[in-house]
Amino acid sequence: MHRTTDSPTQSSAGASATVAFIDLAGFSAIADVYGDAAAIDVLEIFEAMVGEALGGPPIKWIGDEAMLSFADPESAIQALGRLLPACRKEPRLPLTRAALNHGPVIRRAGDLFGSTVNIAARIAALAAPGQLLATQPVAEIAEARGISVRDLGSTALRSLAAEVPLYEIELAPSPDPAWIDPVCKMHAPYASYRRAPPDGPWFCSPRCEEAYKKSPQTYS
Repeated sequence: MHRTTDSPTQSSAGASATVAFIDLAGFSAIADVYGDAAAIDVLEIFEAMVGEALGGPPIKWIGDEAMLSFADPESAIQALGRLLPACRKEPRLPLTRAALNHGPVIRRAGDLFGSTVNIAARIAALAAPGQLLATQPVAEIAEARGISVRDLGSTALRSLAAEVPLYEIELAPSPDPAWIDPVCKMHAPYASYRRAPPDGPWFCSPRCEEAYKKSPQTYS
């Protein structure tokens, strides 16, 4: 992963980077339904897995969202190719949402700025639980490596005049939407999961089912 050496008062422009954002789709609901202590336990598991996959900390944490930077799309795909499947297999984590974008960045005080970063963040907000979205430069590298890539067409992003072509990259098994707990975004089936009668969604626990029954529109 790229490391910046800028001093707190220096900034640099003109370099390129592949920027990633990844978060836990059900983190806020876990805090609401199970309490802050349970949410922190989940976050600590996620933080450890991010550090292990990257060999160090990300650029920064924004709540449960990690902002990552790589020298090029190839490096980003390799790192997320380790991280996303590991998260998918971890039964204590809800599904992740992630985005990748490559382009020019401004480096300042150990952080990254610019439109490349902003676009990556906005794409991440569009990702469904279990989904990795990317822009064309990243998708082309993934496809060249034989990774499954699906063209989603062009999408309007906030504060951008032109639509941005988006692609779904499958670095981890795609979740079945019918088996996602609508509250905490955990993915069934596990021994503790059960289906709400008669044909409702799957829930990981009575707490999630109760929260859903109280306010289904909140978790739609």
